Amino acid sequence: MAAPRFTDQLNVQIGNEFAAHNQYLACAVYYDALTMPQLAGFFYAQALEEREHAMMMVQYLLDTDADVAIPGVEAPVSGFADITAPISLALEQEKRVTEQIYGLLRIAREESDFASEQFMQWFIKEQVEEVATMNDLLAVVTRSKDDINAIEDWVAREQGAGAADPTAPAAAGA
Repeated sequence: MAAPRFTDQLNVQIGNEFAAHNQYLACAVYYDALTMPQLAGFFYAQALEEREHAMMMVQYLLDTDADVAIPGVEAPVSGFADITAPISLALEQEKRVTEQIYGLLRIAREESDFASEQFMQWFIKEQVEEVATMNDLLAVVTRSKDDINAIEDWVAREQGAGAADPTAPAAAGA
């Protein structure tokens, strides 16, 4: 069984992941309204990924016979000043989630909860990728903000769907 201190915080993190899901949906809708289907599609996919992260955490709690408590989340930001604003917000969100993941790992180590520590390793790898992706996307959109077609071309070329990660934890309901 996972350490109670870890499972309590993992339940909080489930809410953080669902909040990220909702925020990415708001970003996707913003770009969809601007007729930027590639960038909208990227954020719709990111939203699904964040939901899947939450469901991986749910499955881990179920597997370790821990209580699952799905927390409510605040409404996402849905108004943006310009086309770079959603990506800046997403980058800050990913940096915040990275710190949250590190916090979970610290708790697992402090509690000598080796299974939970191992579970968190995949999320650390994932956060490196997420921050790097948002950094790159922000650089491209900032540089090309006056050329929406160049942004759309870059997203279509560089952000194609990758293969499923066979090392990813199982997600509840999958």
